[in-house]
Amino acid sequence: MATSLEVRGVSLRFGGVRALTDVSFAIKEGELFSIIGPNGAGKTSIVNCISGRYKPTEGQLFYGDRDITGLTPNARASLGIGRTFQNLALFHHMSVLDNIMVGRHHLLKNNFLTGSLYWLTGARKEELEHRRKVEEIIDFLDLQSVRKATAGTLSYGLRKRVELARAMALEPRLILLDEPMAGMNFEEKEDMARYIVDLNEEFGMTVVMIEHDMGVVMDISHRVMVLDFGKKIAEGDPAAVLADPHVRRAYLGEEDEVLVDPDDAAPAQESAA
Repeated sequence: MATSLEVRGVSLRFGGVRALTDVSFAIKEGELFSIIGPNGAGKTSIVNCISGRYKPTEGQLFYGDRDITGLTPNARASLGIGRTFQNLALFHHMSVLDNIMVGRHHLLKNNFLTGSLYWLTGARKEELEHRRKVEEIIDFLDLQSVRKATAGTLSYGLRKRVELARAMALEPRLILLDEPMAGMNFEEKEDMARYIVDLNEEFGMTVVMIEHDMGVVMDISHRVMVLDFGKKIAEGDPAAVLADPHVRRAYLGEEDEVLVDPDDAAPAQESAA
């Protein structure tokens, strides 16, 4: 299976603060890859490096065979990299439909001049095609009932779903999801998990997800990477990673337990008596 994304020795500093230190990993096409770790571990920082919001202090990023380290976020979106944000970044005064249409801006071929000749240059046909794609996304995410609603009036869970819809509108081959289930109730999380699995399996998107809900991570991830204080401390199968004592200490706050065999303890108890 071909490699979708490769991160090689990425470090990120803000003045004297090290957000990331020599982080390396590779994600195969079609994987659902989760990044976990305690607060402040560097999870969003690495996603920001992948999306182009931050430029690494050291290291390189490759999308397929292409070095994307110096590319702008817009250039990466044009290559097929989409993302959602930990904090909602919707246009709250716009409708759900219009918010999703914004996600297709880089796919538009007509410019201001050709668009002004709406009926003659194919701009109308292009707009209808984009609206058809948006309606497919609305159907997929069960947003029909709120398609004309103002985004800012929706519940938090629905707004998270609209942001996912806008990221889908980019038609990405790699989608970065920064805590897509944060702040949701149990039912909303179940729905979102199902949508993410369908994105991966039905739409064929490679998914990189930051998520704190360990039940979700265990259930839907193919592989997991763990960050702690900006360093990678584990990577692999979800069950094996979560059983790693280093991960349990860093992420779950568990201390190493000293296990004593009952047979070994018995003589000591007898001598004490």
